[in-house]
Amino acid sequence: MVIKRVVQAGALFVVLALLCLGVLRQCSAEISRYAFAPIHAFEPGAPPARNAYADPAMWLARPGMANDPAQWLPPGTPAPPSGDTAVFFVHSTTYLSRNHWNAPLADIDSQRRANILVAATASAFNAVGPVWVPRYRQAALGAFLTDGADRQRAMDLAYADIHAAFAAFLAALPPQTPIIIAGHSQGAWAVARLLHDSVQGRPVARRVVAAYAIGWPIVAATAAADTGFAPCTAPDQAGCLVGWLSFAEPADPTLLIGAYHRWPDHAPGQGPLICVNPLTGTQGGVATRKANRGTLLPDANDSETERAGPLVAGLVPARCDARGLLLIGPPPHIGLFVLPGNTYHVYDIPLFWANLRADALRRSAAWHQAWDGGTQ
Repeated sequence: MVIKRVVQAGALFVVLALLCLGVLRQCSAEISRYAFAPIHAFEPGAPPARNAYADPAMWLARPGMANDPAQWLPPGTPAPPSGDTAVFFVHSTTYLSRNHWNAPLADIDSQRRANILVAATASAFNAVGPVWVPRYRQAALGAFLTDGADRQRAMDLAYADIHAAFAAFLAALPPQTPIIIAGHSQGAWAVARLLHDSVQGRPVARRVVAAYAIGWPIVAATAAADTGFAPCTAPDQAGCLVGWLSFAEPADPTLLIGAYHRWPDHAPGQGPLICVNPLTGTQGGVATRKANRGTLLPDANDSETERAGPLVAGLVPARCDARGLLLIGPPPHIGLFVLPGNTYHVYDIPLFWANLRADALRRSAAWHQAWDGGTQ
């Protein structure tokens, strides 16, 4: 059943805004770290129990779930036919508390926010087939604002859950099922690591329709070596990597890239970043606003029922610059959480929701043509 309530887009993305250091509009980096850094020492967590993800309760979205947030659709969007590409999607940070370095699985607030984000982001993939979204002990917001060994431990604990969930996802599918692996922000970081650890060079790699690591910087020149998947160079190409970082103009990525570089083990190297333009489907592409099939906007008149707003076509253009940033022209009025430097990271997926949906469908069709037709 399509969920009945999804928060308006401004509230949908507040967590991501904080993650991206949006608080620095009003206060310094030092104050931000003090305000959000966990107040206790890191608490080592046990690895996921064997077969933990065989339990449906460990998933925010999966086939057969009632009120599945990943099956939400914007008003007026027709329900898609049932596709056969299974999607593994990792949501971004929703744990704001300072009480732990990692979100407890039983934390009600972070799980509520996660359901909201799944409806706004993972829903873009529900036309290609069933969408699976695991619950996981995500790294807390404060982990992205601090230095020291605890932050690495927090990310490793979060990743251990994702790794276990992905194994359960594969085990639940018929062995030749095509798959999409996708995520945003912290979720995109997990996707990149998952590709390196569990997909690259393995038989499952041939089943990957595409990988979407949106909102995490990956150097284009080293992507194939690091993940096993090169950036997509054609809109109907399968088996490639999609990613972008959204900025209005003039763009100043200092704050966002600086935040990533606080994580030396996971920061991007040198060189232009992956920028697969969601309006063209190609690395380094350029497109006018006419190519934008639909941006997911808030419904400003419906905050009481917390419904997400409509899709609006033609709102923003998109072009990749020499740095690998996705530029969307003058700042559009989309929501409250535009970050310093004209950073639209919070809206990476909603800005291009309809085009991302079409992109996944094209690449799924291309995968079937290549493999079902016996050309690979």
